[in-house]
Amino acid sequence: MSEKQQNPKQQNPLVEGLQTVVLSIFLAFGIRQFVAEARFIPSESMLPTLKIDDRLVIEKISYHFNPPDRGDIIVFRAPQKALDAANSTTNDAYIKRVIGLPGESIEVKDGKVFVNGTALEENYIQSPPVYTWGPETVPEGEYLVLGDNRNSSSDGHVWGFLERESIIGRAVVRFWPLQRIGGLD
Repeated sequence: MSEKQQNPKQQNPLVEGLQTVVLSIFLAFGIRQFVAEARFIPSESMLPTLKIDDRLVIEKISYHFNPPDRGDIIVFRAPQKALDAANSTTNDAYIKRVIGLPGESIEVKDGKVFVNGTALEENYIQSPPVYTWGPETVPEGEYLVLGDNRNSSSDGHVWGFLERESIIGRAVVRFWPLQRIGGLD
């Protein structure tokens, strides 16, 4: 037998390298688009839970199977009303906490958030809200989202409810800075 018959066909190293690069780019894009992505925090609207420049992993799969729960920290495409309130012309993503679920009556008064008449225990907020809002019923397929820094957040109390279709994913873990690494509540 000749040497060519004994060895499998050798591929050009340049072609093999190009295939590897293309596959890597395709996988990276696919994972970022459909599974998870990294995000950073640009504002103080989620203090004390999230600080400016915290880096988070946002998972994008679970909401295809289950709806968001109260307390979830979510990233979403800002509705036009939110962009208008912030005088923004970009397609910003926001991060807030889910507070009101579809069909619930929400009211903010006396420094507390009430869901169907019962005050929420919120040990994660910066300080009690100094504004009043509602009562309003969250429409089907929508959510009320508020920042943990209630008095310094452009959130649902300013621009209204968030459609489920706008949700990008759920913040699950902080990976930077290293001294604050860990899961989010």
